[in-house]
Amino acid sequence: MRQGIFEIFSNRALTANVYELKLRGDTGAFTAPGQFAQIRLDGFFLRRPISVCDLDGDALTLIYKAVGRGTEAMTKLAPGAKLDLLTGLGNGYDLSLCGDAPLLIGGGAGVPPMYLLAKRLIAAGRRATAILGFNTAAEVLYEDEFHALGADVRVTTVDGSRGAKGFVTDALPEAYSHVCACGPEPMLRAVYRATNTSGQFSFEERMGCGFGACMGCSCETKYGSKRICVDGPVLKKEEILW
Repeated sequence: MRQGIFEIFSNRALTANVYELKLRGDTGAFTAPGQFAQIRLDGFFLRRPISVCDLDGDALTLIYKAVGRGTEAMTKLAPGAKLDLLTGLGNGYDLSLCGDAPLLIGGGAGVPPMYLLAKRLIAAGRRATAILGFNTAAEVLYEDEFHALGADVRVTTVDGSRGAKGFVTDALPEAYSHVCACGPEPMLRAVYRATNTSGQFSFEERMGCGFGACMGCSCETKYGSKRICVDGPVLKKEEILW
């Protein structure tokens, strides 16, 4: 974990309530896709945890959904403003477990961390398939960016207005070496049951401190209690109690 000051150079809407925030600063604490940052906002006691979408040198891309007063305040942040961030939080995905043909599944706000994971896997010569799940076409984001990486991209929408109609589990390929998933817990449960390989699942939990001190995001696993902010957010499929 490292604390640093980042400067905003872009903060734009991707959909009606999802925004892409691009910053510059010291990104050296990030070591794996799937880690997150904690943002300090003036007037708010708790920092906001946001998963990392992309890293490129000192450039950091975060994608967030405006769902409360804190994230709504973030939508007003302008280029040139400075933010206090805790970086390098969480464990991230272990690429060595993914095999040659990994399957990446992101649902809604769980799509952004899949982008950096796909980028790293494809750079390492892996054949990545990415399933991106949304409720409707108006919520679809980063489809073109995944295509540009060279991933096999499959989009699903619950109402069928874009891509395949249904859920992410309706678009599973016949063969894959490993599954990595991030999204709401009902989606993760469905993926857990529908996939037949080992995997890594990133959990969304409400966090207080973000670095393991408050114990507020603890959950039970087959190997005892784990704190999602430091022992996760990525847990191995084999240790999840479902």
